[in-house]
Amino acid sequence: MQRTRILTAVLALAAGLLAGAPPALGADAAKNVSITADTYTWKNARIDGGGFVPGIVFNRKERNLAYARTDIGGAYRWQQSSKTWTPLLDSVGWDDWGHTGVVSLASDSVDPDRVYAAVGTYTNSWDPGNGAVLRSADRGASWQKADLPFKLGGNMPGRGMGERLAVDPNRNSVLYLGAPSGKGLWRSTDSGASWSQVANFPNVGNYVQDPSDTSGYASDNQGIVWVTFDESTGTAGTATRTIYVGVADKDNAVYRSTDAGATWSRVAGQPTGYLAHKGVLDAANGYLYLAYSDKGGPYDGGKGRLWRYATGTGTWTDISPVAEADTYYGFSGLTVDRQKPGTVMATAYSSWWPDTQLFRSTDSGGTWTKAWDYTSYPDRANRYTMDVSSSPWLTWGANPSPPEQTPKLGWMTEALEIDPFDSNRMMYGTGATIYGTEDLTKWDGGGRFTVRPMVQGLEETAVNDLASPPSGAPLLSALGDVGGFRHTDLAKVPSMMFTQPNFTTTTSLDFAETSPNTFVRVGDLDSGPHIAFSTDNGANWFAGTDPSGVSGGGTVAAAADGGRFVWSPAGASVQYTTGFGTSWQASSGIPAGAVVESDRIDPKVFYGFKSGKFYVSSDGGATFTASSASGLPSGDSVRFKALPGTKGEIWLAGGASDGAYGLWHSTDAGATFTKLSGVGQADTIGFGKAAPGASYQTLYTSAKIGGVRGIFRSTDKGATWTRINDDAHQWGWTGAAITGDPRVYGRVYVSTNGRGVVYGDTSDAGGGTDPTPAPTGACTVTYRITNQWSGGFQAEVQLSNTGSSAWDGWSLGWSFADGQRITQLWNAEYTQSGSAVTARNVSWNGGVAAGSSVSFGFTGSWSGTNARPASFRLGEQSCTVV
Repeated sequence: MQRTRILTAVLALAAGLLAGAPPALGADAAKNVSITADTYTWKNARIDGGGFVPGIVFNRKERNLAYARTDIGGAYRWQQSSKTWTPLLDSVGWDDWGHTGVVSLASDSVDPDRVYAAVGTYTNSWDPGNGAVLRSADRGASWQKADLPFKLGGNMPGRGMGERLAVDPNRNSVLYLGAPSGKGLWRSTDSGASWSQVANFPNVGNYVQDPSDTSGYASDNQGIVWVTFDESTGTAGTATRTIYVGVADKDNAVYRSTDAGATWSRVAGQPTGYLAHKGVLDAANGYLYLAYSDKGGPYDGGKGRLWRYATGTGTWTDISPVAEADTYYGFSGLTVDRQKPGTVMATAYSSWWPDTQLFRSTDSGGTWTKAWDYTSYPDRANRYTMDVSSSPWLTWGANPSPPEQTPKLGWMTEALEIDPFDSNRMMYGTGATIYGTEDLTKWDGGGRFTVRPMVQGLEETAVNDLASPPSGAPLLSALGDVGGFRHTDLAKVPSMMFTQPNFTTTTSLDFAETSPNTFVRVGDLDSGPHIAFSTDNGANWFAGTDPSGVSGGGTVAAAADGGRFVWSPAGASVQYTTGFGTSWQASSGIPAGAVVESDRIDPKVFYGFKSGKFYVSSDGGATFTASSASGLPSGDSVRFKALPGTKGEIWLAGGASDGAYGLWHSTDAGATFTKLSGVGQADTIGFGKAAPGASYQTLYTSAKIGGVRGIFRSTDKGATWTRINDDAHQWGWTGAAITGDPRVYGRVYVSTNGRGVVYGDTSDAGGGTDPTPAPTGACTVTYRITNQWSGGFQAEVQLSNTGSSAWDGWSLGWSFADGQRITQLWNAEYTQSGSAVTARNVSWNGGVAAGSSVSFGFTGSWSGTNARPASFRLGEQSCTVV
């Protein structure tokens, strides 16, 4: 239930992993790294969603242009042709990892190519960097950054309020940003390039969730929470005169300027005692609608009201759909139908049980209907049907008693938007997905509208651990909030997360190297066991028994043969067991909280690390002995693994910039370690199939090598390294886990902190990209440049099957004549070598019936001229160019 999104990265920050400046690298460090020697294709192992979506923004000028923001996983743009989301902030790098948290988005209704994102994850010490406003003139394909002198909180309390960032709909060079932490209201007059505080704005806010929280997380002032323009008070090219601003202050929640921001005053007669989560203005009928809650959200809220303010007369009207005494939730999600003035909807965002509630009015809040209601308690009558076949795990494998139902309509429903061009389309965010409907107006006629996930392409899980066994499923993952998944097909959403038990967060998992059907996982759960086992490669699970005192998952290791396990749980000492955890005994010689791993050959050998010391057990985890190895990182930000196929060979990564930090190798079961001189910093280590002609397994790491941060691969035992990602594919913080695939050379699985499991395949010979079957029959191609700017452009390609037979997969090739380079491509996979480009279908658009077409788009760079390709080839045949 999305209550634990305090980020994997916070643990690393607390240990100093990202603090300070990196150590200087030796002059020879760069000799052992090739920065751009390989080209990788990057995709997500599909989960579809998995995290909180606090904001959805539709452009008011252009149909089908919409954006979504997430609390830690970046921002996305809607692709109508495929009904998928395209990630926009994958270029955020390690040093700026906090900028993957998006506290607000704004799409320019004057120039739809322009979009803005206010970024920063925490306002307390967990995020060492300040916030920023990112601006894009190409719909998020590329960004420029304006740094701010304060922090922003995309993952802070109150993050579902908003939008805090707004573009003047009449003079689009003017933007406003509401800041947290008492920093006030800020304004830009140059399209987001620079910002200054509105010095005369009278209230910086005063609401904090928990003043006693010494971490600064729940005790921060939530500040200025939304900005809304009354577009009817301006004309094109002149600043809008009337602006409303919401403030986190229960007694003074709404302020207004009627002179384009020169002066401000509290709106008279407004209700008090609640926080105004949203303020949505319907200029067509002159109403400002406000959703109020007694708390800032997104989890809390026990009372709430809806109010309507008549901008012409100054009259306030309580339009709440239920009596105050009957609310056990606050209101937050709020939207109006721009095609039908007077139609307004709201959500009971904090109604956890039995479900969230959606409210709808077609008479400006005079009367309301509900998405569901009781017939005779506990039975419910729903105005909707739900179809989660595309994301079946949204049922959580539950079988609740009425009035609960599965799947739920949602929770944490603070984002709610009716498409301004289509009264039938509505989207709303939850703690786990984006739901939507395309037949919403059935609600008004007494019919049932259909709710489905509208989330494909938006991947928002935080990854704690990864496993790719030598047989069975290629990938199993340990995830925050949704537990984890077993992927038998990386291109398909798994039917269910791990259940029996269903951990809220899985912290660690492992398999028996020589018996890979045996798996173990540990995690967090409010009540119940914290460990589970599988004997069928993770397809099914059964719970183990906790030792006394266990409060959380910690780390776990399976013996090479699956006959015993060592567990280092939160709240208790390191433990070992023979069999499947029916009874445990305390290990001796190793401190509580140590990270534990197993030797991948000898089932009696286990390893541990804690506070600079490496520990070894040769009796199945009963006793550990501290190694005499020195020079290892003194802190606990360390991840290590034993090499499969070789007894006693260990690779260890980790450290902090104020001490030892890098990659170490041991060939004597940890008795001694050698630090690799060319690796300045390393945070993860993993192994994959050896390269063609090589005997040693391929190494993968998230590291800083040769002064460059990235994902690196070595095929020669760490002697040389190749960076395999690029600046467009960085995903913020990637320090939790990494593993190669033991069956596919070049394939690597990378953990992200909010962008799900990313995996890459190499274009090198022997790589993991599956061949695409060559279609037959005639084809035509339409190539269109949709936008062009200095040094960059955006294009769309439509490939049509003009033959008589359907295609089951396609591969389209062309060459650029003027040195153009693709920087990002959506709705297809691609490779580029010099001027030659090949685009291939993805899993869901390979089938093209005769007479049908498929489209994909991309952004690219150019200089000099930007001529269109002269010819295209579908496999080995030429296509007609339109």
